[in-house]
Amino acid sequence: MVSATRRLAEKRCLVTGGSRGLGRALGETLAREGARVAFTYSEDDADAADARAAISQHGCEPRVYKGSVADSVHVQAVIQDLVSEWQGIDVLVNNAGITQVLPIALLDEADWDLVMDVNVKGAYLMSRAALRHMIRQKRGHILNIGNFASERVIEAPVHYAASKAALRGFTEALAREVGRYNVQVNLLAPGLLETGMGQALPQHRKKEYLEQCALGRFGSAQELAELCVFLLSDENQLMHGAKLVVDGAL
Repeated sequence: MVSATRRLAEKRCLVTGGSRGLGRALGETLAREGARVAFTYSEDDADAADARAAISQHGCEPRVYKGSVADSVHVQAVIQDLVSEWQGIDVLVNNAGITQVLPIALLDEADWDLVMDVNVKGAYLMSRAALRHMIRQKRGHILNIGNFASERVIEAPVHYAASKAALRGFTEALAREVGRYNVQVNLLAPGLLETGMGQALPQHRKKEYLEQCALGRFGSAQELAELCVFLLSDENQLMHGAKLVVDGAL
């Protein structure tokens, strides 16, 4: 799809977890809309190289960083490098996340800590670092990627659901705190997508989801990325502290 308007022209955007799934679709779509794009990833160099190449096809050479969003040293280095290169940052998408399909009886403390560190602490560290610059420039957008598991009564790993519920509370509180600085903070909670972590669920779980979903299908990463363009653009002047659940009506 070719945009005639390039609604994010020259926006300086960072997407965490941007090497595959929704993160990759976001990177490509933001670049298509004229943004300068950077993304982080944690492990897979091949996926990151593919994402870089795909974004480059839209005339944007992305900045790419490998490391954990739960590592404060890595987070500070990423933001400092971007601000040095871009003289600021306009958009942060906290998309990085992990899950494990484990019942609570088999859930080790280390498993709980890992999911909370990446899904919640990572959003806190990235937001804190980016906000220091957004507040100074009196503008910015932070979009947290949640999950329907924090909004709907449906079976999900308890540590994952808890982390996404925490991210919802984080979004609401942060929006209250930084709105005075013209920084908008919102949360997008997708249902299961055709690609990504949800497809690692057991087949019977995916079947149950499709049976309960009114539209009877999984979403696509591109559908969500297109919605994000509006959320992060200057067209969105009033949506703040909002939670958008996009799951086909579970």
